[in-house]
Amino acid sequence: MLLILGVTASGKGRLAFDLAINSGAEIISIDSMKVYRRMDIGTAKPSRQARERIRHHLIDIIEPSDSFSVGTFLDMASDAIEQIKSRNNKIIAVGGTALYIKSLLYGLFEGIGSDEQIRKELKAREKTEGLEELYRQLEKVDPAATERINCNDSKRIIRALEVYQLTGKPISSHQKQWDKSEPQHGWTIIGLRREKTDASSRINQRVKKMIADGLVDEVKTLLAEEKPLSKQASSAIGYAEIIDYLNGRTSLEDAIELIKKNTRRFAKNQRTWFKTFQNVHWLDIDPDEPPEKILDRTKTLLNDISA
Repeated sequence: MLLILGVTASGKGRLAFDLAINSGAEIISIDSMKVYRRMDIGTAKPSRQARERIRHHLIDIIEPSDSFSVGTFLDMASDAIEQIKSRNNKIIAVGGTALYIKSLLYGLFEGIGSDEQIRKELKAREKTEGLEELYRQLEKVDPAATERINCNDSKRIIRALEVYQLTGKPISSHQKQWDKSEPQHGWTIIGLRREKTDASSRINQRVKKMIADGLVDEVKTLLAEEKPLSKQASSAIGYAEIIDYLNGRTSLEDAIELIKKNTRRFAKNQRTWFKTFQNVHWLDIDPDEPPEKILDRTKTLLNDISA
């Protein structure tokens, strides 16, 4: 059971596919946005051809109008693992949604109880003061949490503030008890790591390609559907910014630059999460290193680990 992680646009999806072709493995996606149907360009899903060649799990499984949780992910991932094992195939999990990866490796964090009154008050403040103001407050009381939480993620921002008001302690301090040294189920973990300048350049190129591939039209089509996008889907990086553009709140040029900026910030959050993971075998990737060389180096590393 192999798990490949890395920040967005690091090349982990290509590596997972190449390894699967070589080994006959099936792939489990660990991505909170690839689960949505018809959200293809902005989530950088594997191509239809790739999914025809290799069986992928947890992609295109719910409607964009639905919400999706880490608990649901864990249940579906566990089912996929059992299905793959029943076929005697190898398993490659790949993704960058750190909370989902951590739950798959170490189980669900039980967390703190909830207070409906506090939550109602915070939601009311979101409407009157704006989510940005709540995010600024969270930065003051729990800067470690804001490194892991996207500035558009209303649900998690409110939850973190709720926990702080309930306990007087940051949610990040509670989550430290979740950190364990040994992952469950015997996962071997490979991490792809690039220099920040290279990672940022790849992110910028990916955003440029998404726009060229028709991201704006994809968002238009989604907004025209009978059921509205869920809050989770509409706040996804790439979609939230284009929605603002289509609603006349910004120019397309500014929306594109904001997608790049928010994606780079997301990559920074991913790096922060991944530093808390134990037993990761990191591969440092050169800017111009071809996928074939990355594949060969990974296979050598896996042989060394199993020796």
